Amino acid sequence: MIRNLAFAALTLVTLVSAAAADDERPKLKAQAIVTGAIVRIGDLVEHAGIIAKVPIFRAPDLGETGTVPAEAVVEAVRRYELIGLDTGDVSEVTVTRASRAIPSEVVEQSVAQALAAQYALGPAKDIVVKFDRELRTIQVEPSATGNPRVAFVNYDPRSGRFNATLDVPTGATTHGNLRLSGNATATAEVVTLARAVERGEVLKQSDLVVERRPRIEIGANIVGSIDRAVGLAARVPLGIGQTLRAADLMKPEIVQHNETVTLIYEMPGIRLTVRGKATEGGAEGDVIGVLNEQSKRVVQGVVVGAGRVLIRREAPQLAANLPSGQ
Repeated sequence: MIRNLAFAALTLVTLVSAAAADDERPKLKAQAIVTGAIVRIGDLVEHAGIIAKVPIFRAPDLGETGTVPAEAVVEAVRRYELIGLDTGDVSEVTVTRASRAIPSEVVEQSVAQALAAQYALGPAKDIVVKFDRELRTIQVEPSATGNPRVAFVNYDPRSGRFNATLDVPTGATTHGNLRLSGNATATAEVVTLARAVERGEVLKQSDLVVERRPRIEIGANIVGSIDRAVGLAARVPLGIGQTLRAADLMKPEIVQHNETVTLIYEMPGIRLTVRGKATEGGAEGDVIGVLNEQSKRVVQGVVVGAGRVLIRREAPQLAANLPSGQ
């Protein structure tokens, strides 16, 4: 009985030792992330031992991913006598070069901020920057900190052309220069028309679009927000895409030309109403002409509501009493 127990224990120890040895065998990885320009054996092989730091391949570019066939890895490590490399079912190893991404928007913002500060172009958020060549995301070492800084910028206000040199952090202690050129335009938000409207049409929110236009093309008295235009009427016919100005808008006409209206005469203690015909259209508060259909005279009154025009007069003054005897 004791002999059987001893044999079982010895068998268990052997199996455990074999399993542990199997776990420590060199194994090919399916994926690897490297942080330098060189791929080392230990990046591709688990339990590579003393040769783990030996370089064997060139790494992909920063932020890029490449693949290495399993056969190429086996061939590359053969000279280092790595015994028992287990490739399993891995046919190729995916290798990614770690990086920190600096989006093109960050570079664009840096240039806009420098132009705003040095050339008084208004807020940086209102400056549209377009580079001569497409600017892609910049990949730098993961250890790089901070954002690009504009070291030099030159701008021609007449043409809008600029040249800039940026200092870009590329590593923990390294920097590089990025030279850029393009056009920069100071813009402002304007309200434009999504469709053509006729004179007197009342504008709805769906009729209006906010766009950015070059500030030099805008001029004065523009309508800068949709809220300032909704509910007002076009004073003149307006075309699609047209920039709205304050002079283009008016209060909606609530009395139309040739419309039959109620003409109200008011004076202290007296209120009379008669029928009239508007000789012109008008919004609330406008002074318009109305034909009094009884007297056939055109009088001027204030539009006070839909189809209502008010004429307010002071009480007539009585002649002063003459002295007695005269």
